[in-house]
Amino acid sequence: MEAKKLSDTLTAFELRITKPRMDILTLFAGAKSALSHSDIEENLSAPKTDRVTIYRTLKVFSESGLIHKIADKEFGIKYALCDLNKCGHHNHRHNHAHFVCNQCGNTTCLADVDGPRVDVPIGFKIDEINISVSGLCNVCALPA
Repeated sequence: MEAKKLSDTLTAFELRITKPRMDILTLFAGAKSALSHSDIEENLSAPKTDRVTIYRTLKVFSESGLIHKIADKEFGIKYALCDLNKCGHHNHRHNHAHFVCNQCGNTTCLADVDGPRVDVPIGFKIDEINISVSGLCNVCALPA
């Protein structure tokens, strides 16, 4: 994604444009799978962005609906850019499955695989449903 489109995306989500936000959004825009905090920290270009700024940026992006959280198999958290055609600042929805590769560990959104409808008791409110499917991704499943 070009810089103008990235800055327009931040503006559309009512977020200030800062260098760390632009750098982190650039990583998400180019990622083929979900990113952990350490993935982001390792892939940011110099000068390095401090850990606290990364955490704060992820929190702001998540709360605004720009990215969503994914629980991985090791009980860690990864983040993925929301489908900006389906999600928006005031319409955040990511009730879809995620695929976790048992070999390379990449986590990929399966945006076309909706989560099930879950009936909860009166008074309960669902914020999100996490569904993970595991196996071999399309790269790891190729014959050697």
